[in-house]
Amino acid sequence: MQVFRIEGGRRLSGETEVQGAKNSVLPIMCASVLCHDEVKLTRCPVISDVYAALRILTSLGCRCRLEKGCAVIDTRTLSSSDIPDMLMRLMRCSMIFMGALVARTGECTLSFPGGCELGPRPIDMHISALRQMGADVREDHGRLRCSARGGLHGGVINLSFPSVGATENIMLAASCAQGETVISNAAREPEISDLAAFMRKCGADISGDGTSRIIVRGRPATDLHGCEHRIMPDRIAAATYLCAAAATGGDVFVRGADPRDLEAVTDLLRKSGCAVYEGREGCAINAPERLRAVKTVRTGPHPGFPTDAQAIVMAALSRAEGTSIFIEDIFENRFRHVDELVRMGADIKTEGRVAVVSGVKRLSGACVEAPDLRGGAALCTAACAAEGETIITGVELIDRGYECMETSLAELGAQIKRV
Repeated sequence: MQVFRIEGGRRLSGETEVQGAKNSVLPIMCASVLCHDEVKLTRCPVISDVYAALRILTSLGCRCRLEKGCAVIDTRTLSSSDIPDMLMRLMRCSMIFMGALVARTGECTLSFPGGCELGPRPIDMHISALRQMGADVREDHGRLRCSARGGLHGGVINLSFPSVGATENIMLAASCAQGETVISNAAREPEISDLAAFMRKCGADISGDGTSRIIVRGRPATDLHGCEHRIMPDRIAAATYLCAAAATGGDVFVRGADPRDLEAVTDLLRKSGCAVYEGREGCAINAPERLRAVKTVRTGPHPGFPTDAQAIVMAALSRAEGTSIFIEDIFENRFRHVDELVRMGADIKTEGRVAVVSGVKRLSGACVEAPDLRGGAALCTAACAAEGETIITGVELIDRGYECMETSLAELGAQIKRV
């Protein structure tokens, strides 16, 4: 078992470079199934979820390799549309293979996806959308069997909620469907636009990404070809290092971060008393010795405050002056990190989807366990600011989304070791 040992109480300073985005590279890897050619993805983060996606692609018959942050995927040898249950359980994003496989092969078989336990994340919208496009989707002893032997067709699909995963699945399925597909109430996250940019390079006809109305005009599957694409910077990883600096009263520059994707987080950090500087090269933060509380933090679909950053910001504000209120409107179980922060001396009370954070003067090192990916990042943030040593178990969850987090934090002066 691997753990992080963090000796806290040190002001972070210096520079680190942000990785490629986990939430962008995974759906793009799913989309590569549509390309009867070789795809090259640069700035590919070396994280365990990427390895999981490569394992799925390999099981489908694709040839894959990952070298020095560049993933090469050759789908010309695709020979299967059946994803084993064991591989589906490795990550939540595996569901997005459904749209791509049905569009290319006319069928797929998979099971319900895995990933962090954040509460119900229903796939009903995915299934309903594919059925509207002509697919036959049936559940058989825990396996989903999807077929569209006659091909998919376009239509107008109204999402009841701007689901990122459902929007991505529909985009992939619609790219090879007959006619035009309109996705209404589509997700607007930057990662959606990165997926659309990749698909356009491959020959797909997609417009409206970044808005709530995306239009996809279907093309014959044989028209889609390979390309080289650079993955967008990871806005949640960038937010993590900015928050770690804020928690320690630090002065940090995150090279490669895109300020446009971080506005919800940087606006909040400014309210807490930090000076945030934005430029073409990245984002810098200069934090006071102790942050000010922020009245309310409410998560929501983009451009609202990202749920993935909620735990990390909470860790930073746990030793702010005053009381901050967090309202989680996306996932039910997004407060699983709270008990571990309380072990470190935080004063946090939760009820339902609301957490009340009364800032304390100091946190203390403790033995804590990462409950999920972002909760683990939050514990690392708190540990950097805490007095004494913190031991964090469950590092494998953090590795799902962060490329060598200990290296990035060490570059900023944190005393951290993977043991």
